Amino acid sequence: MEEVASDRRKPQVEEYMTRDVATVSPDVTVGTVATRIAESDEHSGFPVCERRRVEGFISARDLLLADDDDPIFKVMTTDLLVAHPEMKVTDAARVILRSGIQKLPVVDDAGNLVGIISNADVIRSQIERATPEKVGKLMRTLEQIHDIELEQERRTVPLAELTPTQGRVYADELEGRRYELERGLAEPLVVIDNGGTFLLADGHHRVLAADRLGIDEMDAYVIVIEREIDLGMARTAAKENLERIDDIEVVDYAHHPLVQTTKRLQSGE
Repeated sequence: MEEVASDRRKPQVEEYMTRDVATVSPDVTVGTVATRIAESDEHSGFPVCERRRVEGFISARDLLLADDDDPIFKVMTTDLLVAHPEMKVTDAARVILRSGIQKLPVVDDAGNLVGIISNADVIRSQIERATPEKVGKLMRTLEQIHDIELEQERRTVPLAELTPTQGRVYADELEGRRYELERGLAEPLVVIDNGGTFLLADGHHRVLAADRLGIDEMDAYVIVIEREIDLGMARTAAKENLERIDDIEVVDYAHHPLVQTTKRLQSGE
């Protein structure tokens, strides 16, 4: 898939995170934080920071059995997942989905809080990701590489006719795509019609999720090549024996190197 590599930089957490984050100090009392949560329409908890360094997280649940005069550091959660600004949004989505949390604090290399990304931010990034202009860039890249003129169309494509060009998908991202499909939030596929062979360039998780939901066709941006040419992604599909979407392997996602816990940060590991 060397033709599309330059055009497939996925958005990073820093592009979608909220930078102005409400926090609380470890020394503030339970009663004070409980009042802030009760009076807020947006917050059910806060990162706990000492000079911007994340020490933990306090939620309404943590406050239930605490005395009003207790300091937050006695009842806060100290072992929480945090992400890095350079992490891909798709990877953050996997962490959010797997952990069941709604918001993921974002910290820099020094452990300082620089933002927070929510499940709503993740969905927004995915809806925005596939656009006609981005597909146009892919089309122009193919034109330059192969010295041809191409056309772009918007079509409904049967999933049974698609040839995958990616051999693996992640189980947790697959669940995220299912969630989007069930709510009508999924973006179009990107397909290359290579002389009648329909190569799936982008959207493997969406296609597999749709298949599991019993959906047999999907909206797609289609780049049309009238006469079949030798595409790198087609060679990749042939090499990996990818002929149908059933040939795509679903794998569990390994721990991402840019996901840490606050305990690991504090120990300097």
